[in-house]
Amino acid sequence: MKLTASLLLLLCCHTAIAQQYDFTKPQDRSISTDNANTSGIERFNIIAQTTYIYQYMPSRSIIRDSMKRGFDEGESANTITTTLFAGLRLWKGAEAYINPEVTSGTGLSSDMGMATPSNGETFHISRPQLTLFLARAYFRQTFALRNKRARKLGYVNSTELASIPNQLAGYEPKDYLRFYIGKLSLRDLYDCNDIANNPRTQFLNWAFMNNAAWDMASNTRGYTYNFTTEVQLGKMNYKAGIATMPTTANGSMLDADVSQSYSALAEVSRQLTINKRTGTIRLMGFYNTANMGTYADANIMPVRHIILTRQNGTSKYGFGLSMQQELSNTLSSFIRIGWNDGKTETWSFTEADQSLSLGLSANGKSWKRASDNLGIAFAMNALSATHKAYIVRGGYGLNIGGMPQTYSPEMIGELYYSFKPLKKSIWLSGSYQLCVNPGYNNAYGPLSIFSIRAHAAL
Repeated sequence: MKLTASLLLLLCCHTAIAQQYDFTKPQDRSISTDNANTSGIERFNIIAQTTYIYQYMPSRSIIRDSMKRGFDEGESANTITTTLFAGLRLWKGAEAYINPEVTSGTGLSSDMGMATPSNGETFHISRPQLTLFLARAYFRQTFALRNKRARKLGYVNSTELASIPNQLAGYEPKDYLRFYIGKLSLRDLYDCNDIANNPRTQFLNWAFMNNAAWDMASNTRGYTYNFTTEVQLGKMNYKAGIATMPTTANGSMLDADVSQSYSALAEVSRQLTINKRTGTIRLMGFYNTANMGTYADANIMPVRHIILTRQNGTSKYGFGLSMQQELSNTLSSFIRIGWNDGKTETWSFTEADQSLSLGLSANGKSWKRASDNLGIAFAMNALSATHKAYIVRGGYGLNIGGMPQTYSPEMIGELYYSFKPLKKSIWLSGSYQLCVNPGYNNAYGPLSIFSIRAHAAL
């Protein structure tokens, strides 16, 4: 109750100094869409997606992960997700979104044996049976921050928006104050990237979804309760928020008592122009606290299982630097660098304390397939000294460890091609991944993983 009251008070204070943007009066522009008024402002939308992914790993007799799950006979796995995106405009600047989702399937070897698993959709899936759950349900409020100088010069101080999942067609101010509150994925707001962010249409491996060293607060399906404030001023964007942590490592339940467990985040980004080509650079920091264990304590115990060292108030912090840049009309690039203190057990995302990922994406305009896309990327993950000692001696992590091993950084490469065979919003993709030193163990691998993906937007 105290947190809710504080958030409402903060909202009221900012409302007093911000001006409401008149979303019903676009300046000499219109949007053609259903469910919209005569000004082209969409009142509501309902959109759906479905994604099917099949993965196969050939037989390799030398490959067996340290969780005793065999890769030596070859293995296949598949996943399917279906999501409904419903949005409703409430009043000026206010929108509500709800996303029920149905999932089924598992990852290769149940995602065990690799620090960054090969199928990003398994972040949302925990069982092979069809399961219906509420992925997102959140409220968004936007206030305009008027630019008097721009109005005096006659500039149009608004941006046109298309009707897409979790976005209503209309207009938003170029400079604004915005609040998010409710259940969503932190990937929706932080460390976003137009090239490597969505396993449903882009790279599949977890290392390219987000910064692998960011222990992103979420339940086992990738969602959390969150409050975020966002400010857009010219080329600068600022975000800060607080989110709930799972009650246990990779758990399905979220701890609503933020006095005991929470994740605090902040991000600043700036739009760039290099050789007349657009880009964005982002710097993000996070601080997590929960009932977590520490590697230093686990390393001195006769039984190396980090759950025996868990204490309330244990913290983990880190940062991520990322950049995306347009290189030509058809080619774009990205790079991410991440680091966390490496002292505390992995709680929600990946077993990585330092990470580097970079890649290229090309649309098909140059070969007359404008809706197709080709991507290639490389990632390297590493562990801190205490985390490495824990894993090398046979300690258990979320999805690696369990037996003594020889350490080497985990390296991943991925190549994919996305093909649109029809005018309808259907894409077929093929992907190849190569993982060297899976789970940081140079006695295993390399792993070759082949994937087929079908994605439809309805």
